[in-house]
Amino acid sequence: MDPLISTSLPAGPRAETSNDRALRDVAQKLEATFLAEMLTSAGLGKSRSLTGGGAGEDQFQSFLVRQQAEQIAKSGGIGLSETLFNALKESQNEK
Repeated sequence: MDPLISTSLPAGPRAETSNDRALRDVAQKLEATFLAEMLTSAGLGKSRSLTGGGAGEDQFQSFLVRQQAEQIAKSGGIGLSETLFNALKESQNEK
């Protein structure tokens, strides 16, 4: 076996457990929810009266805003998910 090619997974503090992945997922969902509210408050979900819109757009606009917020959170977001993850992990370690 070539010593330059390692097939083992990293051990120690860098190895992420299934619990860490679950906490990270929850933190990312919370950040996405926060971002969706912020995008809606900024007027992203408002229909355009002169260039289309209508009842259909109004009904589905919240889904679009939610998807945009989830993509922002997945691509790094505003750093809120990392802060939430650390707080959740710390609170679990205190128990």
